[in-house]
Amino acid sequence: MSVEATGRGPENKNMAESARPRRKPDDIEEQHVDQGSEAVDIDRIEQVYSKLDRRILPAFWILYFMCSAIRSNVGLAQTMNIAQGHDLASELNLGPKQVSTGLALFYVCYVIFDMPSNLVMSKLSPHVWMSRIVTGVGIIGIGLTGMKAAWSFYLLRLLLGIVIAGMWPGMSYYLTLFYPPSRTGKRIGRYFTASQVSAAVVGLVSAGFQKMDGLGGLVGFQWMFLLYGIVGTLVGISLLWWLPDRPLPPGEVREKPSWRKFIPDSKPALSGEDARIHYEDLTRVYRRKVWTMKDLWHVVIDWRLWPLVVMYFGVVGVGIGTQAYASVIIRGINPDLSGIDLSLLTAPIWIMDLIAILIFTPLSDRFHHHRAGFFSFAVLIQIGGLLMTTFGGGAKSWTRYGGLLLVGFGLGPTVPICMTWTNEIFQPRHGEVGVAAASALVSGLGNLGSILTTYALYTGWPEDAKGPHKYRKSNLVMIGILCGSILAAGMMVVLLRVFGDGMSRDGNGGEFVDGAARREIEQRGFNRMLRFKR
Repeated sequence: MSVEATGRGPENKNMAESARPRRKPDDIEEQHVDQGSEAVDIDRIEQVYSKLDRRILPAFWILYFMCSAIRSNVGLAQTMNIAQGHDLASELNLGPKQVSTGLALFYVCYVIFDMPSNLVMSKLSPHVWMSRIVTGVGIIGIGLTGMKAAWSFYLLRLLLGIVIAGMWPGMSYYLTLFYPPSRTGKRIGRYFTASQVSAAVVGLVSAGFQKMDGLGGLVGFQWMFLLYGIVGTLVGISLLWWLPDRPLPPGEVREKPSWRKFIPDSKPALSGEDARIHYEDLTRVYRRKVWTMKDLWHVVIDWRLWPLVVMYFGVVGVGIGTQAYASVIIRGINPDLSGIDLSLLTAPIWIMDLIAILIFTPLSDRFHHHRAGFFSFAVLIQIGGLLMTTFGGGAKSWTRYGGLLLVGFGLGPTVPICMTWTNEIFQPRHGEVGVAAASALVSGLGNLGSILTTYALYTGWPEDAKGPHKYRKSNLVMIGILCGSILAAGMMVVLLRVFGDGMSRDGNGGEFVDGAARREIEQRGFNRMLRFKR
């Protein structure tokens, strides 16, 4: 974070030198003379991080589940109760282009407000800001129930994009307040599974909502919006107690500004000996430096940001395009399927996505010098799936649906890997503002890909919906942007090798090392497992 001495200028250097003695790389092996006590120390540290996991990750999982459901269920609303004329377009008298415009407007606001939201979060109490985001999403979700025409659809999608902006990069930033960068990938993967489970559950449960069509004067998709919105609002309010505020050094009392006098206090994440161990292991988190616009500018002009944006552009564009139009694509493969069939067939796509996350994100943390390889392999699976969906068999071919399952599998680890790599690169270079700004810029600018796929492809491209090969050109466009993601990942690896990571060095040629950073140096591949076997 900004607490570590990796920024520019003597101030940061002095802070680091006063915080912890430096060690040369040769000193590292000397620490392991007593292997038994070292193993005990690591086990104790693992217990502390496990305790943090139990406090933070369930809350993140549930909030991300609800926000993903509210954000994306409009995709299912396009085909719910379509035979009865109670789908989204029929109820609101929308044409295909109006539907795609409403879907894209969400991401326009998301791109604009993503970084400002994350920077505000870094200045204020992070858990309060996260509660504000989720509560706002829930309220807008309830409001979606009352849509009656195109203008209300556009307005509420715009508002949803504004209030949810900063949620995803904010979660990534929040993790870096408690964990070292090398530990965040697996944890991002854990709560990112909520999006996949949400997409699968929303697809399955929407079949039940379609059975409620007409109950209480509401159509099926209106019941879906209403109930998810109510639960989302309650979850958002509960985060004021559930999520901990940023950590403080042991014994230090948090000053409560006047604007927070009506906001309940959140119990600290750790206390007693656990808090002391965490403090000693992750000193940089506690030595917070107030960032300036100059610090922010250094992040923006860092060339390492832009390959990450291109990587994210491709994978998030394809992910959101698939999520928004999965039922539309499946209906293009087999027009005879009912609305309930379409809802049920979307669920396996996201189950495949979930499986891939559980497989690949722990591996990408263990072999974190090879994140680009894991990322590129997953993107190649997506490309293969899109080719199957485009060219695999004729009309009503299950092979083409199998291609969508491969797309889901390939999508799984790409976004967590991209965000983790962002944290890993920018935290040592720029501290807290580096993580907050870089994660928001990667997420925000990368979501320009979502605007492309939701506005210009599928129902937004009327000519592509005609003829025997529906949506073939849209699929090929998505393959093209995925190729750009692979090229960006390869370029990043080459440039990092040529120009280095650019991290600050001390006078002895070593990096500022706290306990967590030291283990990041030690734990490479199977090294830790082999050490315990000796």
